[in-house]
Amino acid sequence: MGIFTKDIHTLEDLFTHQLKDIYYAEHRITKALPKMIAKATSPALKQGFETHLAETETQIQRLDRVFSMLGLKAESVTCKAIDGIIAEAEEVAGEVDDKAVLDAGLLAAAQAVEHYEIARYGTLVAWGKRLGHGDAVALFEQSLAEEKATDKKLTDIAAGEVNRKAA
Repeated sequence: MGIFTKDIHTLEDLFTHQLKDIYYAEHRITKALPKMIAKATSPALKQGFETHLAETETQIQRLDRVFSMLGLKAESVTCKAIDGIIAEAEEVAGEVDDKAVLDAGLLAAAQAVEHYEIARYGTLVAWGKRLGHGDAVALFEQSLAEEKATDKKLTDIAAGEVNRKAA
């Protein structure tokens, strides 16, 4: 099922597509974060990535619960957006020799991921409310709050240490 294809007829169809999209994205993020942890040199940034990896694993468990609540098979659809964000992060990580600048690049890439997740979870909350999926909405809201908190932590790390060292 592709976005804006014949397969999507209703808001419920679109909601299901977005659910499968974020499921794919979260799984991709769990594969990308260990590489980012290995490349980061800032202890605060490494810790932030490690914390986010654990949260992402919990978010996948929540999504599994949502699929179950809705009577759907837990499956994903390829998300070109998250693939692009992660590919860009890997490209930057491979090109930067200065470790302080590398940390700034990794942090910026991580925030791009966070902003994508915030957008997806926010949409799922809004559509879930409209469709009467209150139990799912409660789980999405937990993940959304975590994503916003991670984004704030990354901003604090950037402002407090990483960007200063990179400059």
